[in-house]
Order: sequence, then structure tokens, then C-alpha cells
Amino acid sequence: MGGAAQQGGVSNSVWFLYLIRCGDGSLYTGIATDVDRRFEEHESQGPKGAKYTRGRLPLELVYRREIGNRSEATKEEMRVKALSRKQKLALIALA
Repeated sequence: MGGAAQQGGVSNSVWFLYLIRCGDGSLYTGIATDVDRRFEEHESQGPKGAKYTRGRLPLELVYRREIGNRSEATKEEMRVKALSRKQKLALIALA
């Protein structure tokens, strides 16, 4: 008991990149270790959800991909956020 995952919280966790389509048609990009839990936080419109998704219901989880560690996930998140809307939609279509 007490491996690195417990000592540092989520150090050994697998991270995912996800995209949410908001009710206004916009796309939100994020990373998480538990995409389903994170999506519920966004949908709840509470303080744990992203400010961007508040007031943009309904939300739809349209893409998720396993990335690896947090560092890799953060880099991929920045790369995807820099894509045009058209490129993001193409990424979703390939999933």
C-alpha cells in the first residue's frame, strides 16, 4: 500500500483529452483522469465545472482520447486548443 499514486494523488494516473460541444455549438477542450466525472462537473454548472461551459447547456461529450501522463496531456490540450474549429471538427469526425 502507499505507492506513488497514493503519495502524490494522481501521479501514476492515465490522463485523457476530451472535447465537449456546448449548446451554442462552441467546442470546449479539456484534460482529466476521469472524463465521465469531469463531464458531470461541467453539466452540473457548479463551481467545479469550467466557467466557459456555464450557461451553455446542453453539453455533449463528443471526443475523448487517452494521452498518458499529465505533462503529455497538457501539451496535447494546448495543441488542440490552437486548432481551428474546422480542424477540431475533423478530429471529432475521425474518432
